[in-house]
Amino acid sequence: MKTLYRFKEAGVEAYLVGGGIRDLLLGVQPKDFDIATAATPEEVKDLFGRQCRLIGRRFRLAHVRFGREIIEVATFRAGHQEAETEGLGERCDESGRILRDNVYGNVEQDAHRRDFTINALYYDVTDFSVRDYVGALEDVAARRLRLIGDPEDRYREDPVRMLRAVRIAAKLDLTIDEATEKPLFALGDLLHEVPPARLFDEVLKMLMAVQGPEVFEQLRRYGLLGKLFEATEEALGRDDSGASLALIRQALAGTAKRIEQDKPVTPAFLFAALLWPPTLMRKNALETDGLPEVEALQRASEEVIRKLLDRVSLPRRFSTPMQDIWHLQRRLFQRRGKRPLRLLEHPRFRAAYDFLLLRAAAGEVEQELADWWTELQEANAERRAEMTATAPGEAGGGQGRRRRRRRKGGQGGQGSQGRRKPAQH
Repeated sequence: MKTLYRFKEAGVEAYLVGGGIRDLLLGVQPKDFDIATAATPEEVKDLFGRQCRLIGRRFRLAHVRFGREIIEVATFRAGHQEAETEGLGERCDESGRILRDNVYGNVEQDAHRRDFTINALYYDVTDFSVRDYVGALEDVAARRLRLIGDPEDRYREDPVRMLRAVRIAAKLDLTIDEATEKPLFALGDLLHEVPPARLFDEVLKMLMAVQGPEVFEQLRRYGLLGKLFEATEEALGRDDSGASLALIRQALAGTAKRIEQDKPVTPAFLFAALLWPPTLMRKNALETDGLPEVEALQRASEEVIRKLLDRVSLPRRFSTPMQDIWHLQRRLFQRRGKRPLRLLEHPRFRAAYDFLLLRAAAGEVEQELADWWTELQEANAERRAEMTATAPGEAGGGQGRRRRRRRKGGQGGQGSQGRRKPAQH
């Protein structure tokens, strides 16, 4: 409000816009607030001085800071048709994807170039009204998600809109308009044109959220999951037991629950679950060809990650602990002597143990093994000694032949502390 009133006092047209208005009308607590204005980014900078920072190239924005809060301020944009008429600014590639978007316009043009109608509402602080240029209020009342303009053209301009449609509909419990929904089944290949780093960010928004389980199911329904995680979708299709799908669903449900409880989560654990089915499938194939278990897992994990990186980036700060979680699964079968007690002190033990619980719940390994490790963590020294002396003999990783060869390199990294129930890390 301070930002809006600063614009008002300066005689500059400005509105609260987008998701904040949408969420308030739908009874949801907004996560952030954005402002649209007639002022150019440079004019916003002049008005707010050191309080303002300009960012972006393709889409020039101003960030106005109030303490820790950042208010994003965008200048009214015009659509690409207006840009072509002017002969400058916004440009699309041959597939229709927007490459630049710095053609300024008025508030009505700005509304028509936004993606979904419910994101094109403008709150005017001068008379406390909500302006609607695209029939958004009707869609809010109907709890309907509808693209502005021709859906296929809008998806081609920015294929990520397909993922946003699925995420927003799940988050706000909306029905996707029929015309908006139909291209989702046919245009998934457009996601191949999106930079992997941007898709990684979108995956986190979609799946590391309370609505993650529902988004996952809808991505599969529209055939979009395979465009992001091709190897995972292939492995799920070949797993007649259903264990792989059950494991991923359990991981997503656990993530959603922890977020709801305001507990920490990390992409490393979720990606470990998403990529485990194709990794396990490839590992088993390599073992069948005669490769030792540890080496088979190492090669399988590298192949799966390399294939993923063509579509979705995965920073090393997440891929390294993810691989540690996988490699520690074999050591969880080694329950005799001092090795189990040493493993309890491993920085990745807790995450590996939580992953073991997922595998047991999905029927991939025996529940007895998971129960044993749960009891070991809670037992006193005397009981631990008894358990490690009488435990069944080691059985490798549970998926292949027994091997004693060590994987080259360390298994460093960080984990979190805790006991008993799965606590995703």
